[in-house]
Amino acid sequence: MDVGSTALASTAPDSGGPRRRRWIHLGFFAVWGPGLCVMLADTDAGSLITASQSGAQFGYRMVLPQVILMPILYVVQEMTIRLGIVTGKGHGALIRERFGRGWAYLSSTTLFLSVIGALLTEFAGVSGVGELFGISKWITIPIATVFLLALALTGSYRRVERIGIALGLAELAFLIAMVMARPNLGDLAHGMASLPLHDPDYLKLLAANVGAVIMPWMVFYQQRAVIDKKLSTTVIRQARHDTAVGAVLTQLIMISVVVAVGATIGLSNSGASLNTVGDIAHALTPFLGEFGGTVLFGLGMLGAALVAAIVSSLAGSWGLAEVFGWKHTLNERPSRETAKFYLTYALAHLIGAAVVLASLDLVDLAVDVEVMNALLLPLVLGLLLMLEAKALPPQWRMRGPHRYVTWVLCAAVIGFGLYMIPGTLHW
Repeated sequence: MDVGSTALASTAPDSGGPRRRRWIHLGFFAVWGPGLCVMLADTDAGSLITASQSGAQFGYRMVLPQVILMPILYVVQEMTIRLGIVTGKGHGALIRERFGRGWAYLSSTTLFLSVIGALLTEFAGVSGVGELFGISKWITIPIATVFLLALALTGSYRRVERIGIALGLAELAFLIAMVMARPNLGDLAHGMASLPLHDPDYLKLLAANVGAVIMPWMVFYQQRAVIDKKLSTTVIRQARHDTAVGAVLTQLIMISVVVAVGATIGLSNSGASLNTVGDIAHALTPFLGEFGGTVLFGLGMLGAALVAAIVSSLAGSWGLAEVFGWKHTLNERPSRETAKFYLTYALAHLIGAAVVLASLDLVDLAVDVEVMNALLLPLVLGLLLMLEAKALPPQWRMRGPHRYVTWVLCAAVIGFGLYMIPGTLHW
């Protein structure tokens, strides 16, 4: 019996009283995971670096966009829940089925670009955290790579999900750092009311923040994760709650980084050179102390990088397998049937690790990757909206205000992405 059936059975009328309520809560808890995991991965090393740059350069003026992005993030990922649970098919498979191989190959290209970009920033983040504590990247990167490869061989999606969430919760350290920074609430309110949209540097960072929140690989991941977790239509409401809580949490983490850096570096030294994870941590240390500036920042960054490496690489492997018709699931150990899926997962990590060991400028890379994600969003969201309207039975499609709000929010993101393309590409 799958989780959805279990939850349905647990909600059937009985006379169990407290015992019945306990089983209901357990059933609900069993449904949670895909949304929380993908949202914690959303706040990855690249996103956190982008948030740090935003706080350092523009103080609190990037906080309001983070708040606005909460509902946008939720409505996008909520569509993947319904598509995955109702159709039982992943995002790439649905695109190939509904729109043909050409569109499927194009979507897999956007997925490949965003996943490789994400993995580069995650491994660079792991390297940077190691160097904070005097550990060479030639030690931290191989250890992280072996850990990530071994994780996929456990033969259980649920186990991978639990480990990912546990790692991602380390990001809560940034909330503590924000409190330690003691932001002035009056200045925070003033900054939120001031958006310098005329400034091209602000617009580029705004695009990076949009790309840091809605990433192509997130769509592929959550749609497949609800399938591997064997969720049914009886628990879609609980799956939505999982996603909503995750959307709020991930944006609170982004806000905490913007505020912590804005209240410290942004006020005293907005022109500080922040080219590595170490630069950011060392710039925070005079304000937050060794514990806040190094330990908390390093712990949060490491957790963010590892959970995002897990989720993005799985999304890429699942998505490519769906487009090319390979068998793909984490609930089976490697075999001849699943060899291509697992090989893709392994190669993504090995390529990312090798490139980072060749040395990269993390901050510039992170911002550029997130800007690239924002530029890819018109295609990603356009296909997602069309699938929602065509692939789902009528009773599972959006209706009324829900439909109009979702289309307006997605249209705003698509329009912003299209607007940014000429300037970003220097046309």
